Amino acid sequence: MTKIVNHWIGGKTVEGASGTYGPVTDPATGAVTTNVAFATVDEVDAAVAAAKDAYATWGTSSLAKRSAILFKFRALLDANRDAIAELITAEHGKVHSDALGEVARGLEIVELACGITVQLKGELSTEVASRVDVSSIRQSLGVVAGITPFNFPAMVPMWMFPIAIACGNTFVLKPSEKDPSAAMKLAELFAEAGLPDGVFNVVHGDKVAVDRLLDHPDVKAVSFVGSTPIARYIHTTASTNGKRVQALGGAKNHMLVLPDADLDAAADAAVSAAYGSAGERCMAISAVVAVGAIGDELVQKIRERAEKIKIGPGNDPTSEMGPLITAVHRDKVASYVTGAAAEGAEVVLDGSGYTVDGFEDGHWIGISLLDKVPTSAKAYTDEIFGPVLCVLRVDTYDEGVALINSSPFGNGTAIFTRDGGAARRFQLEIEAGMVGVNVPIPVPVGYHSFGGWKDSLFGDHHIYGNDGTHFYTRGKVVTTRWPDPADGPSAVDLGFPRNH
Repeated sequence: MTKIVNHWIGGKTVEGASGTYGPVTDPATGAVTTNVAFATVDEVDAAVAAAKDAYATWGTSSLAKRSAILFKFRALLDANRDAIAELITAEHGKVHSDALGEVARGLEIVELACGITVQLKGELSTEVASRVDVSSIRQSLGVVAGITPFNFPAMVPMWMFPIAIACGNTFVLKPSEKDPSAAMKLAELFAEAGLPDGVFNVVHGDKVAVDRLLDHPDVKAVSFVGSTPIARYIHTTASTNGKRVQALGGAKNHMLVLPDADLDAAADAAVSAAYGSAGERCMAISAVVAVGAIGDELVQKIRERAEKIKIGPGNDPTSEMGPLITAVHRDKVASYVTGAAAEGAEVVLDGSGYTVDGFEDGHWIGISLLDKVPTSAKAYTDEIFGPVLCVLRVDTYDEGVALINSSPFGNGTAIFTRDGGAARRFQLEIEAGMVGVNVPIPVPVGYHSFGGWKDSLFGDHHIYGNDGTHFYTRGKVVTTRWPDPADGPSAVDLGFPRNH
């Protein structure tokens, strides 16, 4: 019998009322295993109403109470790592170890939220004028929403809601309809931790649900992670409706390899960064820029390593890479490889026809490596979101930096070199929000913020870290003057306040 995933509203499972369901497949077999309810406008409204009702008390609850619940949530997450990872593998397809890593990175942000009291401290200046003090405080916004992608169904929501809720907001999550079960498990664990009903809600669906969250007058802020066209749409629509927005878009992350680099280390890094999670991550390295005469040797080293990667079902402990999320996405990724030669690239490895014995109906694709890729090729200009690595050749460091900076994306980038001076120049000159020096995937730890530049970010705030706290709160400045008890009656003064 096919599993049904419904909504989580007001602290309990609420059966979908629309009669419309989306299929969720096991990417390893291609079989539909789950149907997820798609929310109507009324159902989204019910979730927002539950969050608004809960905010009346949660927004004024003590920091001690919030922290205590978050600590319990963190403990439950830790105890249920494997169960959450199994849900991710079943619906997304990534291997179990990779899914466990996703849960671990989400836990980092929960741990940050447990200590939110430090980030929420205000400031006080005394005696700015005679007996006048000025203080600044941060207060929650109200109901906030998160719209999250399929590639990290547990981690990306945990980049958002723990901090939002710790700051005193209530939350409505619209996860990807392709792998919805992890979000429901997180909701159940949060309720078990003692979170009051309505503080965290989950609604599933498509554009109908998304647009209602962007339009709803009671939603004060929207967080989004996904493709650049949708990020731009989210930002434009929600901003027009007066909402605060952080919308993280797509990427084309480059890795610049200088002639002095340790080529074995660079090849190891390129393979793990390009093909980990089957390339379905916005921080994947999808373009290696080889400087000078090292290109042939570097490509050969990457090829040798890539050919050894074992592809198979995510629940097979010997698998190193799983299938792609859907057959449609698999076919799209394959098209970039099959069309690469006609656009001037040299196809070193072609994984477009790969299948796994016994799982022929799965969404399989093999490792692909393209060399001498022109910057005009679609395999270079588009975000492929699959296990396809492009190698581009340049003669100098300056040419490599110019190539990277000409990309419309600016999410993450890396340099591999032994030269500290070159590395220092690179981190200052490169136009990207996250930079790695001999680190291929420079995803910041939880207490630093994640976010790109250019078409990889719409809005002023990066996600989690200090930017996350600032996004989910707003500042208020209070100026106070208390007369000394010994003072007599004061006279009216129509002049400008005197601070000196």
